[in-house]
Amino acid sequence: MQPRDFSLYGAVDLGARQAAAQRRQQAAQSPSQGPAGPGGGVVIDVTEETFNTDVVERSRTTPVIIDLWAEWCGPCKQLSPVLEKLAAEAGGQWILAKVDVDANPQLSAALQVQSIPMVVAVLGGQLVDGFLGAMPEAQVKQWISQVLAVADKMGMQLAAPAPADDTDADTDDAADAAADEARAPGAPPGQGTPPGMSPAFAEARAAMERGDLDGAAKAFEQELAASPADPVARTGLAQVNLIRRVTSYDQAQARRDAAEHPADVAAQIKVADIELAAGRIEESFDRLLGVVRRTSGDEREQARKHLVSLFDLLPPNEPQVKKTRAALSALLF
Repeated sequence: MQPRDFSLYGAVDLGARQAAAQRRQQAAQSPSQGPAGPGGGVVIDVTEETFNTDVVERSRTTPVIIDLWAEWCGPCKQLSPVLEKLAAEAGGQWILAKVDVDANPQLSAALQVQSIPMVVAVLGGQLVDGFLGAMPEAQVKQWISQVLAVADKMGMQLAAPAPADDTDADTDDAADAAADEARAPGAPPGQGTPPGMSPAFAEARAAMERGDLDGAAKAFEQELAASPADPVARTGLAQVNLIRRVTSYDQAQARRDAAEHPADVAAQIKVADIELAAGRIEESFDRLLGVVRRTSGDEREQARKHLVSLFDLLPPNEPQVKKTRAALSALLF
């Protein structure tokens, strides 16, 4: 079960991450909008308008499992109660986000929904492949266990299931004390390095949480120096660098420059960054392919290098990356 970068699949505006820390704080302070019922606050209805906050941002601290359904879908009515029951039993360890595909067609398209019921997970802003069709509860439980294992490997600090009402408060105090002893020396309670996560990667995550993009980039670079093949660190660094570039642009001016001066490679690169940050992958890649097609020498090489660098933001088997690599190869050779 391999997570793939989800934040650039059309459903999420990566440019909005410029205020990520602020949105995460607001999301944490906001009560759940989910309906009352078996899952309470751990079962929420999600729309295209609330997806960024309720799913992507929330997934940075808590795994989110998405149930894609429709009123007319018979198997959905079999699977949804199972998911709601398991979410309630998990007691907040993960969130169930329900998406009505008929009411949210753009979101369904971004998630590449071909049939329902469809279940996927989002961990740290990344999409984890799920399953199609109604499955028995035991198999659903097994899949959720795999999702939580992936979350643990990614360094997410999973919340313990909420205790029953009659749990002795002394038990909670003992658990808190044990957690404090297990954290990194000198670290504040709840901020130790998770098991299996390198200090550099933990620092990158902490820097992103506090909005320190430079610190996050430095930490990702340290992680890559130690593990050059680490795909999460590679993608993380590429994303941080994209955010840093886009936040430095006068976006309106960049668009005007690109429109008025098609031969201005720097302007075209800026707009390609802006488009990619907004999830418009094909437009971004096609823009740079056009620059490669129209230019030669150093300008062509500048556009080519930048386009290739943007591939790091997406999985290598992403269809748009494959398509663009083939088109680029045809232009160059």
